[in-house]
Amino acid sequence: MTQSLHIDALQSTLILVDLQGRLMPAIDQGEHVLRQCIRTAKIAKLLNIPVISTEQSPASLGANVDAIKIYCDQTITKEHFNACADGLIEALPASRPQLILIGCETHVCLMQTALQLIEDGFDVSIAVDGVGSRHPLDKKLALDRMHSAGARLITTEMLAFEWLKSAKNSAFKEVLALVKQ
Repeated sequence: MTQSLHIDALQSTLILVDLQGRLMPAIDQGEHVLRQCIRTAKIAKLLNIPVISTEQSPASLGANVDAIKIYCDQTITKEHFNACADGLIEALPASRPQLILIGCETHVCLMQTALQLIEDGFDVSIAVDGVGSRHPLDKKLALDRMHSAGARLITTEMLAFEWLKSAKNSAFKEVLALVKQ
């Protein structure tokens, strides 16, 4: 599939990667990453965009934080770092080829999943202010690698306005309030 230049709310699915209670305290700027992920999930819900989450080895790392769980339509439990190996692709809505990934860790589960999705022909975007790793260098190199492989690097604010398309969108004021938080 050819990557569109624009991200369309009707074509999008938001994927929240491993925002687990035992993992987040170890993430560099983890509270900021989590806030961005929650904000993005709220915006997705306002715009009727499906939200799928993943949990890496929840028996060891615990479940996703409650503030994330409430926005998820489905959660994929996984043991592989690449969520595609544990059923993510089968969970994706068939009519929504644009996938937006946020979460942790950027250089492990998020990157391996993104690279597989790109290889499988999906249109992949990474909201860079909503991803995290324990070490900033790992995050930076993973973002560089995903971008080189064809992922679109965006911010959550860019995404929100692209999903809205217009100030006439019925959810504009609610989304704008979230963006300004």
